[in-house]
Amino acid sequence: MGNDALRLVVFDATTILLMLAPNEAGIPTDSSGNPITFPTERIDGLLEDLAKNKVRIVIPTPALSEALVRAGGSGGAAHIAKLRSSKHFLIEAFDDRAALEVAIWTKSAIDAGDKKGGSDDTWAKVKYDRQIVAIAKVAGATTIYTNDRNLCSFAFGRGIKAIGVHELPLSDATAQMRMFSDAE
Repeated sequence: MGNDALRLVVFDATTILLMLAPNEAGIPTDSSGNPITFPTERIDGLLEDLAKNKVRIVIPTPALSEALVRAGGSGGAAHIAKLRSSKHFLIEAFDDRAALEVAIWTKSAIDAGDKKGGSDDTWAKVKYDRQIVAIAKVAGATTIYTNDRNLCSFAFGRGIKAIGVHELPLSDATAQMRMFSDAE
């Protein structure tokens, strides 16, 4: 990828929810089930960093739908309008290219004797996660931001890096706030 190439990353439903409606997100957990400290501040820092580096954020429609349900649904049109009006976001649908990617992937898993590809999640969730990763893949994204271990596994298997919210750095100001709260 040359210097002028468009750099893309993907947000999953939890990451989208933390960005659009953090009060509805609850307290996300890391892969060990531990609560993530300062998740909104971590997302805010990520958004600043991505904007500064001219990286665009792909919002897969299956993940967007899930986030909008959890955000209460009624404000969905406003959230979509906000995303569409920003030059930093691309809302990407599950289109024919993504459908072909999922079909090839699923057929390969079935032929290998495990249609869920090692996942212990429900078949419905596996299909949903494959759609999100396929959208990322055909869009040319290099990274997906997710704390979902199944989505991480699928992303890695398709050559896409996965980063959890708990792995995002805290800004200096947030780290100082944390230092004082830890002292109490």
